[in-house]
Formats: sequence, C-alpha cells, structure tokens
Amino acid sequence: MKSNRLLIVSVVFLAAGLGWILSYCHGNAGFSAVFPVAGTSLQVNLTTTGMPAMGGLVLAVIGLLLLIGALFAAITEQVKSPR
Repeated sequence: MKSNRLLIVSVVFLAAGLGWILSYCHGNAGFSAVFPVAGTSLQVNLTTTGMPAMGGLVLAVIGLLLLIGALFAAITEQVKSPR
C-alpha cells in the first residue's frame, strides 16, 4: 500500500474540516506578555454553530484517522523486507 496517496487524502480531509470550522466561527483572541514570563497568557475563544460544527468535526476526525493510517503504512513500507 502506497502511503503517499493516503497522506494526500488525509491532509485534504483535515484541511476541509478545519477550514469549514474556522470559516464559520465567531470569536476573539488575546495575548498578554508580562514580566515574569510565568504570567504571560494566550486566550483563544472560537464558537462554531450548526452544520459547519458537526460536518467540520467529522471531516477533521476522518482526516486524523487517515493520517494515522498513512503513518502506519509508511512505517510498514520502510520495514518491509526487500525481495
């Protein structure tokens, strides 16, 4: 099994899922840099509602599972004995 096609499909699914989620989101982000560095904070608040939230999550999970499959396929291609 070639892992390069599986990798391409997984990246497409991940990009489509995250793109769908982020294109319909509402929210804000804030960054506060202070001294000492332990007080520095980054806050991100995103809200996506409706079909983009459900469909985007499903696409992203499918992409993640395909990415894990591509990783295992690449590992097995590397350790397969030459004939």
